[in-house]
Amino acid sequence: MTMLPALMNNSIFGDFFDDPFFNNWRDSRRSDGSGRMAQAALMNTDVREKDGSYELDIDLPGFAKDDVSLRLEDGYLIVSAQKKSEQDDKGKGGKWIRRERYTGACSRSFYVGEGVKEDDIHAKFSDGTLHVSVPKESVQPVESRKTIAIEG
Repeated sequence: MTMLPALMNNSIFGDFFDDPFFNNWRDSRRSDGSGRMAQAALMNTDVREKDGSYELDIDLPGFAKDDVSLRLEDGYLIVSAQKKSEQDDKGKGGKWIRRERYTGACSRSFYVGEGVKEDDIHAKFSDGTLHVSVPKESVQPVESRKTIAIEG
C-alpha cells in the first residue's frame, strides 16, 4: 500500500487513518461513511446474578447522566440515551476537519418480569457506565409505565 501525501486525501489525517492498525476499529463503524459509531457498538452490557438480584453494567461512553433515561414498561426495563450534536462548524474553536464522536440516540430493553416495580430498581451512573440493580422476583402487579431516577 502506498501512502499518498495528505494533500491528495480529503483531510490531513487521511493517511494516518488508512494505517492497517485501524482496520478492526473501522469494522465497528457505520458503512454509510458518516463517521458515526454504529448503535451496536454502544450499550455493551454485562449482567451478573448476585444475592437475589441481577446487576447490569451498561457502557455509555461519552454520555452524561442527563443524557440517559430508564423506564419500566410492561415488564421491560428500557434504557435510552441521547446525545445531541454541536452544529457549530466554525467559531472560536476553529473549523472541524474530522468528526468521529457519536451523536444520536440509542435504546436497549431487558425483560425483568411483570412483577418488578420501579421502586425495586436502583440505578447509578459513574464514569460512563450505568449500574442497574434489578430484583429477581417480585409478586406485586405493576403499572404499565414508570420512569426510574438515576443517582450519581
